[in-house]
Amino acid sequence: MEALEQICFEIISNVGGARSSYIEAIDLARKREFEQAQASVKQGGEYFLAGHQAHARLIQKEASKEGVNVSLLLMHAEDQLMSAETFRILADRFMELYQDLEKVG
Repeated sequence: MEALEQICFEIISNVGGARSSYIEAIDLARKREFEQAQASVKQGGEYFLAGHQAHARLIQKEASKEGVNVSLLLMHAEDQLMSAETFRILADRFMELYQDLEKVG
């Protein structure tokens, strides 16, 4: 089985890329570049999925009674995962907001 640290770094690197893509989408939407913003959200979703799949492997380890030692690195990976998910929600909302502003302005 994979080492816990390796999986944690896989989560952190992928969801970090996702978060960066979501922030880029917000910046692009602010500039009214909606197609590129949507592409950034899509790319972020691909990164997020990879991080989420790595996280699922940890859950499977725990469920199979292998046990997963809680560490600062694991907590950081979990925090980054949740942060990226929050940024995805914010990116979607900001894109809607900027599109609505485009219609009225």
